[in-house]
Amino acid sequence: MPKTSAEELKQIAPASTDPRHIRNFCIIAHIDHGKSTLADRMLQLTGVLSERDMRAQYLDRMDIERERGITIKSQAVRMPWTCGGQPYVLNMIDTPGHVDFTYEVSRSLAACEGAVLLVDAAQGIEAQTLANLYLALENDLAIIPVLNKIDLPSADPDKYARELAALIGCEEESVIRVSGKTGAGVNLLLDEIVAQVPAPVGDANAKTRAMIFDSVYDTYRGVVTYVRVVDGKLLPRQRVHMMSTKESHELLEIGVISPEPVPSRGLGVGEVGYLITGVKDVRQSRVGDTVTDLRNPAETPLSGYKDPQPMVFSGLYPIDGSDYPALRDALDKLKLNDAALSYEPETSVALGFGFRCGFLGLLHLEIVTERLAREFDLDLIATSPSVNYEVVTESGEHVKVANPSEFPEGKVKEIYEPLVDATILTPKDYVGTVMELCMQRRGTMKNMDYLSTDRVELRYSLPLAEIVTDFFDQLKSRTKGYASLDYKEEGRQAADLVKVNILLNHETVDAFSAIVHKDSAYSYGVEMTAKLKALIPRQNFEIPVQAAVGTRIIARETIKALRKDVLAKCYGGDVSRKRKLLEKQKEGKKRMKAIGRVEVPQEAFVAALSSELPEGKKK
Repeated sequence: MPKTSAEELKQIAPASTDPRHIRNFCIIAHIDHGKSTLADRMLQLTGVLSERDMRAQYLDRMDIERERGITIKSQAVRMPWTCGGQPYVLNMIDTPGHVDFTYEVSRSLAACEGAVLLVDAAQGIEAQTLANLYLALENDLAIIPVLNKIDLPSADPDKYARELAALIGCEEESVIRVSGKTGAGVNLLLDEIVAQVPAPVGDANAKTRAMIFDSVYDTYRGVVTYVRVVDGKLLPRQRVHMMSTKESHELLEIGVISPEPVPSRGLGVGEVGYLITGVKDVRQSRVGDTVTDLRNPAETPLSGYKDPQPMVFSGLYPIDGSDYPALRDALDKLKLNDAALSYEPETSVALGFGFRCGFLGLLHLEIVTERLAREFDLDLIATSPSVNYEVVTESGEHVKVANPSEFPEGKVKEIYEPLVDATILTPKDYVGTVMELCMQRRGTMKNMDYLSTDRVELRYSLPLAEIVTDFFDQLKSRTKGYASLDYKEEGRQAADLVKVNILLNHETVDAFSAIVHKDSAYSYGVEMTAKLKALIPRQNFEIPVQAAVGTRIIARETIKALRKDVLAKCYGGDVSRKRKLLEKQKEGKKRMKAIGRVEVPQEAFVAALSSELPEGKKK
């Protein structure tokens, strides 16, 4: 198959590339179905990467992505390909596969005309595959069904090709079979992309409009903005205007990613590339914004983007209080690389100054805290994840509660909790265990469909609070790893919820408070009091550890006092002398208990807010 080399690609002035010879597509799939490996083979086949420069998961730039084998950040790359004697330019976007990063996928879809729907030939369709397919259909993209990993001994391509064809409504023969590892079938796939994906549509003579679909922060060059040009063109040294932030900048550099940044003479209709304006303020480049010419601006911005809504909230606090400014700067920089992250300052009596952060899910929370630790060298405490509640007081006031400490005092009329529409795909043998788990988590079944003779799709309405802790782990363990989960927000419902306070020596410790369902309040109280009893060091006076709902104590543990042997010096004499010393000690302990304060060590906070007890203190 003839190919255009990377050197020849650089000679093509992107501004003059005919839109009819451009194909913009992305790869969407469930996590670990081989997106990054397939992208590697495409980079090699199109000659963009030499054998010397090649490495596995080339487009996964972060260490954490390579270690875990997952894609977190979408990556765009420009590749040349010749089909039928005509050179084409393929702009590929490799997207994440985990449910938490659906927003990254939606941004990539908005910049494309086609999508490669990738399915593992050994595992078949998963929940996230379905979710990504629906997203692509909503964007009216051309769908190319592909089965990957056909070289695996456990692969069953015929079975899953039938499943995929039935889902999309195409012929079984039109499902392309490839192996990202060996490269088999990838040539055919690239030809099919040229044939099936429509060319971008736009007016080269209209006023400039380009959509920002991603951006990263570079320490030396500032904000690097990734754009897809819809109308008009962008040229070096042009003055551009950001339509939502109202900021104006000069384009210091403009170019394409192939797969490293390559400066060019401009970007025309349908092109995907990068802009560098030298801006250091991360808030001036908003994902979803429209870039236009300052002197001849467009009247209306491009539509189709919405801000991502955080679903899980957690407090991030520096262990060393002096790191607070560094944490604020780090979150500012991460916010540009991760548009779905939201945060606002908050204080805690126990933990000091920190930020209340909103995440798309638990993996998102884990990735952000790990990136803060690695890239910015910060030691952090993350509080237990919670969700956003809406509380209606007796006076009719509506209060948004993202943190238990914001829960209003006094009588509460109603509490509304967020719901999710969850899709679970599982082998038919595990349907009973999955239904049992969903019932325990207050789920309501919506429907059940058999996708094939042995695969079942279950749809449940579940409270978000019930799935942000260990629901996914439980689902995987009960189905031996075969089930997959996808969910999306689905309004709110009134629920019987209470706030459980944890009291230490009769003082509330806000970091351990939680909003839970009334039926779970007792078990949460017993678990937290037992955990704190094991973690908090003994004092010279007795410490009660209590869990309370309002003024009613529902669980209690007691940390026994350290006893100093005041009778050690009494080697004889009258018993009244000993009794006098013991009474004196008793009075001292009583006074200490009244005025003494219990300092909770940082290690205890870290351990209590995680799900496990420290080694040596497990019961």
